[in-house]
Amino acid sequence: MELRKIRLRIGAVELKAELNRSETASLILDALPIRAAAQRWGDEIYFEIPVRAETEPDAREVMEVGELAYWPPGRALCIFWGPTPASSADEPRAASPVNPVGRVTGNVNRLTGIGSGGEVVIERA
Repeated sequence: MELRKIRLRIGAVELKAELNRSETASLILDALPIRAAAQRWGDEIYFEIPVRAETEPDAREVMEVGELAYWPPGRALCIFWGPTPASSADEPRAASPVNPVGRVTGNVNRLTGIGSGGEVVIERA
């Protein structure tokens, strides 16, 4: 079985992650490597990627810490690790439904010190 492992470098932070078997995750894998500029929204980093995908049936707003998701309206990949301005408690919450595409396998809290504007590089691991 093919391993769908990726590496994300955001500023000075490097994280390992795994993509799931969804159609959106496959489109992301096919688009690698990707370079983008990070945007910060609460405890979420997101960035536009060269992928166009529709909202999938399992799309949702409430995410788990460490989840990766694709936000169709912004054509963006999102990394969640805590509350966002849309959260009503401590849960990570997207601005609108996102397609879950994977999960960070390391300590996602290392992103806390990253702000907007840093370079993001995503590649196969």
